[in-house]
Amino acid sequence: MFGGFTKDLGIDLGTANTLVYVKGKGIVVREPSVVAIRTDTKTIEAVGNDAKMMIGRTPGNIRAIRPMKDGVIADFETTSTMIKYFLRQAQKQRYLFQRHPSVMVCVPSGITAVEKRAVEDATRQAGARDAYTIEEPFAAAIGADLPVWEPTGSMVVDIGGGTTEVAVISLGGIVTSRSIRVAGDEMDDAIIQYIKRTYNLMIGERTAEAIKMEIGSALQMDAPTRFEIRGRDLVSGLPKTMAVTSEEITDALADTVFSIVEAVKVTLEKCPPELAADIMDRGIVLTGGGGLLRNLDKLLSRETGMPVLVAENPLDCVAIGTGRALENIHLFKTRSGPTSKARR
Repeated sequence: MFGGFTKDLGIDLGTANTLVYVKGKGIVVREPSVVAIRTDTKTIEAVGNDAKMMIGRTPGNIRAIRPMKDGVIADFETTSTMIKYFLRQAQKQRYLFQRHPSVMVCVPSGITAVEKRAVEDATRQAGARDAYTIEEPFAAAIGADLPVWEPTGSMVVDIGGGTTEVAVISLGGIVTSRSIRVAGDEMDDAIIQYIKRTYNLMIGERTAEAIKMEIGSALQMDAPTRFEIRGRDLVSGLPKTMAVTSEEITDALADTVFSIVEAVKVTLEKCPPELAADIMDRGIVLTGGGGLLRNLDKLLSRETGMPVLVAENPLDCVAIGTGRALENIHLFKTRSGPTSKARR
């Protein structure tokens, strides 16, 4: 318990949620990527679940913000503070003279070198001894138990909060990939704009997310359902309650879902024939919170003509894969491992 004791960590630093995987323990932290800041003193009021409860409900001197936007850092200092908080949460049982951990963080496959460096710098500033990055779809494929190190094609579609990552993987590398900044947040925004445009009713992000989870669907449902919402009437300025139907929400989400389907099609078009045959056998695997949208697997299957499966634990795939990648951290230390093959 003295000197040298440390546990390496894997972080799924998402736009909506952050998960921390501790080597040997699994996922130990699962909290929203939200920070509440006191604007007058610039101090942190709350992080994670406590901060999310404050969204849309804070007084003028407190702001609840999401420092990650579209899968990348929008506010460096706040992100660093948030990572530091999550690292502390993950290491509650500390030991005397415990070394700082090595941390692997997942990043979108379409990230720029500057954005990638910002993630590494923020992680080191938060207390990591070393910071490494792994591309999100590669981590998702590892977490979904796909045979990423074998000479066979695997295709993963990871729909998070800020980005949708589509990739074909073989022999420990990304053969072809596409990253679009259209995902769960865009779906929420589409619902907000639809209700504002159709009913002159203003709703918040949390209400939009609840609508998406309760009655959202990529295809019209056989048995349409209704969901009661509360918001502010833009005409009278007063609070108002009304009901929306699942058919309306499916229409509201249509453009966002179409963008995701197109990204999958484009990636398949660039896929070598041998790997396309492997994917036809094994199917496309959906991961991430957006992968839970009703009937999205059916729509993708219909549009691509391939079997589409939702991963067993879609919300945790990226975090689990990031943690498992710690076993092969030497591949990432050299900067010539899985993250660079996609660029060759």
